[in-house]
Amino acid sequence: MIRHLPLAVILLLTALCFSAGWIESLRGIDSNDADLSLRFLSPSTAYWLGTDELGRDVFLRLLYGGQVSLGVALLAALAAGTIGTMIGMTAGYSGGRTDALLMRLTDLLIALPALPLLIILAALDLEKLGITAEAAHAKYASLYKIAALIALLSWTTLARLARARTMVLRQSDFVRAARALGVSHPRILMRHILPNILSTISVAVTLAVGHIILMESVLSFLGLGIQPPLPSWGNMLTHAEDHIWDNTRLMVYPGMLIFTAVLCFNFMGDHLQDKLDPRNLERK
Repeated sequence: MIRHLPLAVILLLTALCFSAGWIESLRGIDSNDADLSLRFLSPSTAYWLGTDELGRDVFLRLLYGGQVSLGVALLAALAAGTIGTMIGMTAGYSGGRTDALLMRLTDLLIALPALPLLIILAALDLEKLGITAEAAHAKYASLYKIAALIALLSWTTLARLARARTMVLRQSDFVRAARALGVSHPRILMRHILPNILSTISVAVTLAVGHIILMESVLSFLGLGIQPPLPSWGNMLTHAEDHIWDNTRLMVYPGMLIFTAVLCFNFMGDHLQDKLDPRNLERK
């Protein structure tokens, strides 16, 4: 029962966050409605976790912030998993110069200091680079940018895992038989090798989600991540920093949610690894 607790917590947290619009309409409170006369109210039946420095409902802001933080983490983790798996499988299956080229590219990215590089890239203004967004999607531009940047810098570990497993599988009898039957290389990769490495990749992606939540929170805390009016747990910490002594709870709430989400995803990854470990399956 305890093993399933992290999954239950994540599902409950995700369900709450993505029900924010329904909860908001049910309570009749606008999460973006600033009212300075309601600043720093204590938790009550009207405002369950009180109000922030602009008089906005903290509970609803946390739910909407969870949508962004969890959404960025899941989107970036899936993108990084896809990129890393494709590169790793191609390198491991092809061998030779292709393997050497792709692995040197991977080594180059691993050698770069990830967080400073991410800070520099996140500080780039997309409009100055000629990339513009429609007015309806402009507020989500920072979300997509951060998810893309994190994904582009987070695929290296997954690529190495996929390559190692592919190098073992390409020597297996069923792959050799498929080659002898004239099956194309892409079909061998997709139909025979990919299903056999998905368990390893699934564990790595699950563990990566917690790490990405922290990366997004750090960038948002530094003011380079998710930009207002879009809330995230990271930028909520930034806004609460000036009130750390007189309204500590404004930092405690998003900090505890970040801690809980990261911890649960790490426990889920460990549990998934135990479940999918072939040695454990043989014992059963």
